[in-house]
Amino acid sequence: MYKIFIIEDDVSMANAMKKQIEGWGNEVRCARNFQSVLSEFTEFDPHLVLVDIMLPFFNGYHWCSEIRKISNVPVIFISSASDNMNIVMAMNMGGDDFIAKPFDLNVLMAKLQVVLRRTYDLAGKIPVLEHKGAILNLNDTTLCYGDSKLELSRNEFRILQTLMENKGKIVSRDTLMTRLWEIDSYVEENTLTVNITRLRRKLEGIGLVDFIKTKIGSGYMIEA
Repeated sequence: MYKIFIIEDDVSMANAMKKQIEGWGNEVRCARNFQSVLSEFTEFDPHLVLVDIMLPFFNGYHWCSEIRKISNVPVIFISSASDNMNIVMAMNMGGDDFIAKPFDLNVLMAKLQVVLRRTYDLAGKIPVLEHKGAILNLNDTTLCYGDSKLELSRNEFRILQTLMENKGKIVSRDTLMTRLWEIDSYVEENTLTVNITRLRRKLEGIGLVDFIKTKIGSGYMIEA
């Protein structure tokens, strides 16, 4: 269980994020007094902070700067002000990631999990696989990349999971066929080709071009 501190003055947005994050078994607290955010942060001692840029009294940059004086806890900015200047400013002020509003709550949760895993070195305990910004959620078989989210079929998910688990290594067609047999009683070799083609088309549609490489005579791989 992780403690997540939300600094967001839009009550409905803050509550929606709180409900989503608590649904994964975490403890969440939302800032109440926007003049004394740092004292609430210190009292709660969270594992991660979500902070909006536009806030009453002092903006999110100010509070990130104040937090950085006393803590290296990961800070993720969330804002509708998602132009390049604000993104660069957020990173320069010590932010670990930037999520543009409006966003899908599942995308928020996936990115939050990746930052937590990287920070606290708990690889394997958080059910996602991540590579070059692509986040595969092992719980709901979806893939998030940037602001896009893909719904994958069972076969597409199993293929992509196998390749991401073995990134940097060639995975043979026989190995992929075996993984598909685990969810279907029988899979023809042509079924694998069709699913690979469909999966590539979906990935290209969200900007992941050549994410899966063909190694002629050997199989497929995702390059590390």
